[in-house]
Amino acid sequence: MKQAEAFYRSPRWKRLRAAVLRRDGYLCQWSKRFGKRIEADTVHHVFPREDFPEYEWAAWNLVALSGAVHDSMHVRGSRELTGTGKALMRIVARRAGVEVPEKYL
Repeated sequence: MKQAEAFYRSPRWKRLRAAVLRRDGYLCQWSKRFGKRIEADTVHHVFPREDFPEYEWAAWNLVALSGAVHDSMHVRGSRELTGTGKALMRIVARRAGVEVPEKYL
């Protein structure tokens, strides 16, 4: 957990997070798919950084979400992805030309 705290407090992460929020217009991108305009306050690693450290700094792997939507991407109390989180992973992977591991299908 200490490594995660250091990562999210780093100046590099703070700059990248701000850039992703700007890129996504400060709107929750999942909600936007359904015609809703909800403010984003979180930047989500679509491919979880714990399992995919090679993608932790990749802007294509990051998406602006509202806090509530971000919570819906993970199984409560764990870092495991929900069906919604896996669906977002498939969408982002298709756009980025990256393969989704079978575990996430």
